[in-house]
Amino acid sequence: MSAVVVVVGEGLLADSVCRELPAEYKVVRHMNFEPELPAGTDLILVVHDTWMPSVHKKAEEVSRTSGIPWLRGFVSFGEGVIGPFVHPSAPGCSQCADNRKLLAGRDREEMWELQQRVEGSSGLMRDAWASSTGLLQMSYLLLSEVQRVLGGSLADLERRMYLVSLKTLKSTCHFILPDSMCPVCSSLPEDSQEAARITIKPSPKISADSYRCRSLEELDQTLVKNYLDPRTGLLNGKMYDFTPPFADVVVNLPMFRGDEGVAGRTHSYKVSELTAILEGLERSCGISPRGKRTSVYDSFRNLEDQALNPVKVGVHADEQYARPYFPFKKFNPDIPMNWVWGYSFLQERPILVPELLAYYSLGCGNGFVYETSNGCALGGSLEEAILYGILEVVERDSFLMTWYGQLSLPRLDPYSSNDRELQLMIDRVRTVAGYDLHLYNATMEHGIPSVWAMAKNRRKKGLNIICAAGAHLDPVRAVKSAVHELAGMMGTLDEKLEENKEEFLRMLQDSSLVGKMDDHGMLYGLPQAEERLKFLLDENRPLRTFSEEFKRERRHDDLTDDLQDLLQALHLKNLDVIVVDQTTPEIKRSGLHCVKVLIPGMLSMTFGHHLTRVTGLNRVLKVPMELGYVKEPFTVEQLNPHPHPFP
Repeated sequence: MSAVVVVVGEGLLADSVCRELPAEYKVVRHMNFEPELPAGTDLILVVHDTWMPSVHKKAEEVSRTSGIPWLRGFVSFGEGVIGPFVHPSAPGCSQCADNRKLLAGRDREEMWELQQRVEGSSGLMRDAWASSTGLLQMSYLLLSEVQRVLGGSLADLERRMYLVSLKTLKSTCHFILPDSMCPVCSSLPEDSQEAARITIKPSPKISADSYRCRSLEELDQTLVKNYLDPRTGLLNGKMYDFTPPFADVVVNLPMFRGDEGVAGRTHSYKVSELTAILEGLERSCGISPRGKRTSVYDSFRNLEDQALNPVKVGVHADEQYARPYFPFKKFNPDIPMNWVWGYSFLQERPILVPELLAYYSLGCGNGFVYETSNGCALGGSLEEAILYGILEVVERDSFLMTWYGQLSLPRLDPYSSNDRELQLMIDRVRTVAGYDLHLYNATMEHGIPSVWAMAKNRRKKGLNIICAAGAHLDPVRAVKSAVHELAGMMGTLDEKLEENKEEFLRMLQDSSLVGKMDDHGMLYGLPQAEERLKFLLDENRPLRTFSEEFKRERRHDDLTDDLQDLLQALHLKNLDVIVVDQTTPEIKRSGLHCVKVLIPGMLSMTFGHHLTRVTGLNRVLKVPMELGYVKEPFTVEQLNPHPHPFP
C-alpha cells in the first residue's frame, strides 16, 4: 500500500521508526516543522526520545491547517507514550490527552509547572530508562498503529493512548475522552436565549415500577469504559468501603487543586460503582460551564426585565456580610457579573441566572452568596434530570424548614410501608451497625413526599445521632434513599469522632467553629448534642402509618407525566422551577443530561454555620403556621440558631 509518511523528530526512537516502516511507504524525514510538508502527505509521525510539549502543540497547528492527521510517540519519566491518533476534523487531540493524563496524576500541580518550563525549552534530556529494547518495543507499537491508520481501521483508534513501562515493557491502553474545554479541538456553542428554551418531551420508563428512563444495565456498557481510568480518566480511582452495612463505593473526581470523592450506596457493589460514576459525572458538570460559553456580562439593573432577582433564592444577612474576612460581598444590582440562560417553567420563558448560582464553585471569594451542588441532577433524559433536580431541592428545603422551625414532624411507623426490602434494610442497620431508625414525614405545603431520617446509636461508641433526608413521588423510595445516606456514615467516622472529640465539643459551645461540611454531621455525633434534636425525639407521640401520612401516588408509564405532577404541585403554591442545562459534551456522548434546578423561595443547603442563607426567604417564616405546627408566623430571631445536622 503506497502512502506518504512524514516523520518529524530526532533520536533513537525516530531512527528506529524510520527503519521499521514498510518499504512500500514513502518516508520523508524532517527534524522539525520548518520544511513544508510534501504534497500528498497521508500521515505525520512526531517522534522523540523525550517529552516536547511545544512540538506537539505545533503539530496540532500544522495538522489543522493542512488537514493531515498525525500520531506521536515519545518518552517521559520512564514511560513511553504513543498516541492518540489525531484527525484534525474530530474532537479529541494530543492536548486533551495530556490534560486528562495530567489531571489523573497525583502530582498534577508539579507536572503542570514542569510543562510550562519545558514548553519554553528544547525539551527534557533523554530519559535514562529509554533503552534500545524499550524504544524498539515502542517503534513496533507505533508501526502497528500506522498500519491501522493507513489501512483504514480507525475503530476506537482516534481516542486511545498507549503507555509503555520502559522498566518492564508492559503496555496499557487508555481511552482519551475529548476535553470540552480544550483550546485546540473544542468548539463550544455560545450560551443563548433560544437554546435555553425547554420543551418537555415523552420519556418512557424502563418498567412500570421504575422512575428511570434508562437502566444501569444499559449504562454499564459505557460508564466504566468512557469515564473511569486510573491514568487518563475523568474519574481516576475507586474504593470499596466494607465498613457500612450496605455496599458503599467511592470514586475519585480529580481536579487541579485536589481530589473530590463521590459515593454510590446501594445493595450491590457493582451497582454502587455505577451510581458513584454517575455522581462523579454530575459533580463535574456542575463545577463550571463546560457545555457552552457564557455570553452575558452585565448588571442586574440593566437586565432586570429578563433576569432572576438573586435575592429571591436567599442571600446572607447584612450582619454576615459585615463580618471581618467574610468571603462574600452583598449583592449590588449595579455591579456587572456573568449570567447564563435558564428556563422558567412558571413564566414559560428563558430567564437569565447568575452564573455563580448555576455553577457552584464560582462564587467562592468572588461573589455575593455561597452556593453548593444543591439542585444538580443527572439523568438518562433531560426530563429525568429535571425531575431529580426538583426532588433534591425539595429534600434539602424540607430538612432545613424542619430544622429552622424545630417542627415536631409526624413520626412514621417504618414497618407500615409493607415494603419487604425497606424492612430488611431497617433490620440490617439495627443488627449490623447497631442503630435504631426514626422516620418522620417532612412534607411541606406543596405536598411532594419528603422524609427526615434519623439513626440513633444503640452502642456506647461511635456517632450518637446521624440525620439525612429524602424526597420522592414514592415516599418509600424517599426513605430508602435517606437510609442509604445514613448508612454511609455508620462506623466510618467513629475513629474520627474519638480523635477529635475536644474539637467537636468546642463547636458545640461555639457554633462559629462549624466551618465545613463534615463538621455538621460530626457535631451531632456527640451525645451532648442530642438535646438539640428533642423536638423530634419525643417518644410519646403516636406512630403514624404511611397510608395515613401520604396520599397514594398516581402511577404513570412516562417520567414526563411524573415531572408534570411535580411542576403542577409547585406552581399551585406559586413556586417557580428554573432549569439551567449543565450538560457537557463529555456526558452527552453517553446520552446523559445534567441540570441545575433553582426554586426561588426554597432554602438552599449550606455548609459552614457562618454561611446560612435565609434572608429574602419568607417561606421559612410562614409555612410552619400554614401547616399547623405553630399558631403564628416565625420571626427571623425565632429560627433555630444552631448549626443544622445535615451530613
